[in-house]
Amino acid sequence: MRRSLLIAQALSRGGTEATVLLVCGSAQATSFILPPGVDCLTLPALHKSRDGTYASRRLDVPLARITKLRSETIRAAVSTFRPDMLVTDNVPRGALGELEPVLEDLVAKRVPCVLGLRDILDEPAAVAREWARAGNEQAIRDYYRAIWVYGDPALYDIAAEYGFSPELKRRLRYLGYLDQRPRLTRASGDSLSSLPGPAPRGPFALCTVGGGQDGLELADTFARSRAPSGVRRLVLVGPEMEADSRRLLHDKARRDRSLTVLDFVREPADLVRRAGCLVSMGGYNTVCEAVSFRKRALIVPRVAPRREQLIRAERFRERGLLDLLHPNTLAPEAVSSWVERNFGHPAFGRVDLGGLRRLRVVARKMLDRPVRDPLGREPDQPILLESKVS
Repeated sequence: MRRSLLIAQALSRGGTEATVLLVCGSAQATSFILPPGVDCLTLPALHKSRDGTYASRRLDVPLARITKLRSETIRAAVSTFRPDMLVTDNVPRGALGELEPVLEDLVAKRVPCVLGLRDILDEPAAVAREWARAGNEQAIRDYYRAIWVYGDPALYDIAAEYGFSPELKRRLRYLGYLDQRPRLTRASGDSLSSLPGPAPRGPFALCTVGGGQDGLELADTFARSRAPSGVRRLVLVGPEMEADSRRLLHDKARRDRSLTVLDFVREPADLVRRAGCLVSMGGYNTVCEAVSFRKRALIVPRVAPRREQLIRAERFRERGLLDLLHPNTLAPEAVSSWVERNFGHPAFGRVDLGGLRRLRVVARKMLDRPVRDPLGREPDQPILLESKVS
């Protein structure tokens, strides 16, 4: 969701000036700061279990009915919005194939469709199984004019790693990693002064756990760790963490005056910018934030059911961009020792962060000849972003 918002922000400015409708299945979507020219349509949410199967997250209705509702909602929105481009995140047909009727409509109208992929999907054998089961390559052949990869082949060449066919390789463009610093322009005022509850004063070490579904172990370990004298610890738990887990962390913060626990921040990038160091899981946004703001980062990656975060952390560590701690060796003493050594020191190493700039360039080329509507009026280049959600 946050990656899609950053892409929408880039497309709505910098020479493209597109109007963007973001379609996703996250109830928290409208809680984030939306860029000017961007709005959000939320779908009934899905829950993905560890074995890869889906179910309705909140509505007590059969999965087939949820899928139909999602598909018809997207189709109605596209019919009215009339986008000049569709950018889909990660899953070519949608989580349950609900996007396919929309893709058929857009291709028939010669509207360009783009598949956006993060730098690393999973280990190659797992990607091969998943793509074969979902028929992803055929979907790309049928519907997508281009594949945008938000990464750098010097770190991870997904075309080579995943054995993409020559036809897919011809559609593929590596854009580079997405610089997270433009997020700060969306923040309204001082993000720390507007936080719920007491904001940390002075230097602090930051722990983030992404959405938070499986982040309790890292957050709890960080809460039990120590920081250098005069340094506070701040935990951002994520919107999807279970209520019992949140209460456990807040109880620790009430007993420890050097610990602050926050449930949700509309734009956490400013917290990363101000932090003296970062302890986090290895999701795409977090790793990009660490290198964008040149923060020393200790990554404790998720290793199941996907190994995406572990692979990313290993590749970035090889470049000297961050440190890696396997979750099997996670302990308060290890975190304390790392924070003591690294707090306040800038990170070393560089990575290609030109993804947003190149994205605007390739989008402008694809939108160079917008189709007139039946009344002959020039459209203002609306773009639909369909975010992969669970």
